[in-house]
Amino acid sequence: MFAVQWEAMTDGPKALDDPAQAKHAWHRFRRILAWMGVGIVVALAIMIALLEYWWGPLSLIAILAAVGGLGGSMLLGCALMGLVFLSSGTGHDEAVDDVTAHDPLSGPISGTARDR
Repeated sequence: MFAVQWEAMTDGPKALDDPAQAKHAWHRFRRILAWMGVGIVVALAIMIALLEYWWGPLSLIAILAAVGGLGGSMLLGCALMGLVFLSSGTGHDEAVDDVTAHDPLSGPISGTARDR
């Protein structure tokens, strides 16, 4: 099964130019993000329960701050890391030209920054 998927990913248009590959990649990204969201909700429920146990009853503001601060930052981190893997897994990283290979104004870059 993986060989068939690998063949489908390496043949034809590169990166997300192929609509079938783009659909598969974005579906996989959304599925992973949904599972991360479920995990984050479970982690937040455990965290709020532990905070209530240690500190006593929490106000609504404290609960919203915990959910917004910790839950939001964890979800943002998961989304950004998922996009990194999406970009790498679909060939977007390889499709980008290496802009450090040459300077369009002065020609090829040679040596280190210290030499210039």
